[in-house]
Amino acid sequence: IRGGGRGFTLVEVVAALAVLSLIMLATVTGLRTLGNTQATVDRQVDRVSEVRAVSSFLRDSFSAAVTGSGGGGLTLGGGMAEQTVFEMTEQGDLIWKAVVLFGESYGGNYLVRLGRRGGELVLRWREPDGSSPLLGWNKAPEKTLVSGVDSFEVAYRRAPHGPWFTDWDKAGPPGWVRLRLQVDGRFWPDLVMVVAR
Repeated sequence: IRGGGRGFTLVEVVAALAVLSLIMLATVTGLRTLGNTQATVDRQVDRVSEVRAVSSFLRDSFSAAVTGSGGGGLTLGGGMAEQTVFEMTEQGDLIWKAVVLFGESYGGNYLVRLGRRGGELVLRWREPDGSSPLLGWNKAPEKTLVSGVDSFEVAYRRAPHGPWFTDWDKAGPPGWVRLRLQVDGRFWPDLVMVVAR
């Protein structure tokens, strides 16, 4: 006895499976693209957060710079804690003295050195000990602020609308410092900071 219903032919089953496979492929591809887009957005958000954190720290550090009345000498009636330190090294590192807080109960006057080491922007610090600020950094603690640094340039100017200089003139603290960073092939916005007076 034959049933009243007609079954699917082999061609119809193969066609249905092909359509279902295409739908599944489109769905998986869409989900993969969405996942990749989310990962890219997360990387960009992390990078922007990193830019903000580093910029904020450096701005705070420059605004808390210890500057006296002379270009590296002692202030009138001041001791070693009052001594102005602001130097650029031959390697392009920047050294200054600032009141730095490294936590709730750890901080004070420190010599701070910012420079590029390989592909990293590294911050080092040490207590002033009366020696040259250019020496004694071998055992100083350090922290990597930014990874993937392609270039790092320090420039300064002394007058509000004066030219920017990259060669250090050793005439004491400048009025403004500009840091230019290229990270992973992209330039960060220039960090222009006023040096505390």
